[in-house]
Amino acid sequence: MSKIYDFLIVGAGFSGSVCAQCLKEAGFKVIVIDKKSHIGGHSYDCYDENGVLIHKYGPHYFRTDDEGVRQYLSRFTEWREHRYKVRVSIRGKLYTFPINLDTLNEFFGINLKSEAEAKIFLEAERVNIENPKNAEEQVLSLAGKRIYESFFKNYTKKQWDCDPKDLDASVTARIPIRYDRNDDYLKEKFQAMPLEGYFRLFENLLSDIEVILNADYKDFKNKIRYENLIYTGAIDEFFGYKYGKLPYRSLKFEINRYNEEYIQSFGQINYPGEEPYTRSVEIKHVTGQKVPGTTVIKEYPTWDGEPYYPVPSFNNEILYKKYADESKKLKNVYFLGRLAEYKYLNMDWVVKKALILSEEIIK
Repeated sequence: MSKIYDFLIVGAGFSGSVCAQCLKEAGFKVIVIDKKSHIGGHSYDCYDENGVLIHKYGPHYFRTDDEGVRQYLSRFTEWREHRYKVRVSIRGKLYTFPINLDTLNEFFGINLKSEAEAKIFLEAERVNIENPKNAEEQVLSLAGKRIYESFFKNYTKKQWDCDPKDLDASVTARIPIRYDRNDDYLKEKFQAMPLEGYFRLFENLLSDIEVILNADYKDFKNKIRYENLIYTGAIDEFFGYKYGKLPYRSLKFEINRYNEEYIQSFGQINYPGEEPYTRSVEIKHVTGQKVPGTTVIKEYPTWDGEPYYPVPSFNNEILYKKYADESKKLKNVYFLGRLAEYKYLNMDWVVKKALILSEEIIK
């Protein structure tokens, strides 16, 4: 290619696509490459043989309290607002989740009637840990041993393949403990799905931008002439694993299709028991799609496969910092996103960070 681009952007997920759109709109010459065969990164959705719009890489529940993020994305999609509901299956019985007043009554066989009573009950259950240092202590400090061992301990072990004591407190802090009857899975005010799906949202984001798919950065970096680089892939891979590999958890999916409208009573059911899978998702509950069949996908955490989740531990943070320090030595190279920053980032955070970086570049 003889053309010189202002920006080569590696990755067509939210980080790369938002930057590409903003920079192209500002007049920069932009090209996006992605090693996948589709745009959208792990937010990609598609129709399966049942005609069900499924999330290929696990459920992506969009939510935000940032009005700027909502307004920006609303330029590229309409929305179907939806409050996400999740249940936990323990020995065949479904319990309300996140933990709230109803969960306490269901699980302990009691009859608490108010937030005040729930607070008193959990105060007696909780372990007095002033500054929780890990994922186990985080739950023990809020809800006590019985809730921790039944709802969190084994689920966390399955998800991360390590003892919760070895994980950062942020892992379990993401899930709230409530005293009222609010059973929303998430806390943000705006919770919604792109009305026509994520793929259509990304099509609109990248509608007038040059995109090359099935393109690995290692193979293409010397074939494209560019002035600046925005890299959204794994940072350790970028530097040739010179300090060692950063660990990422991956997922394997078991897809089950049914000739029924629904199979589950809720969109997501978590399994903290001895089952090898962590959750089963029937995404039709969330998308509101009206088709006769349905699809339920079970998730099996694994170390094999492409990277999904950075593993938040003290040692991994030290290793990541070595790569982060290397990245600061480079000129005209920007690292952005979950894999590049080795951080668990929600979609709205990713969009916000991409908007901020784009604005800084444009200025």
